Amino acid sequence: MENDLGAKVKKLRISHGLTQEDVANALDVTPGYISNVENGRNLMTLRMLSYYAELTGVSLDYLAGSVDKEYQKTALDNEIMQLVQKLDTEKKEKLISTLRIWA
Repeated sequence: MENDLGAKVKKLRISHGLTQEDVANALDVTPGYISNVENGRNLMTLRMLSYYAELTGVSLDYLAGSVDKEYQKTALDNEIMQLVQKLDTEKKEKLISTLRIWA
C-alpha cells in the first residue's frame, strides 16, 4: 500500500475505471485539480478526501494514511475508559486483579 496520497488517488481512480474528468465532475472540481492531486502538486481538503473516499468505496483513513502514534495511544486509552465505565463494581475489581497479573 502506498503512502503517497496522489498515487492512492490515481490508483483508485484507475481501478474504478474513472477518468480524471469523471472524478472532477463527481467532486465538482476541475480535471486539472485532480491531475495536480495525482501528481503531488495539490493536497485534497478533508471535505474532498471524504467525498473521494465515498466515491471510491474506501475509508477516509486509508486515503489520509496512518494515524499519529500518540493519537492512537490516546484513542486506546479513551476506549478502555469507556468500557471500564460500563462495568459494575465487581467486574471492575476483577479487571484490576487481572491487570495486576499482566503488569
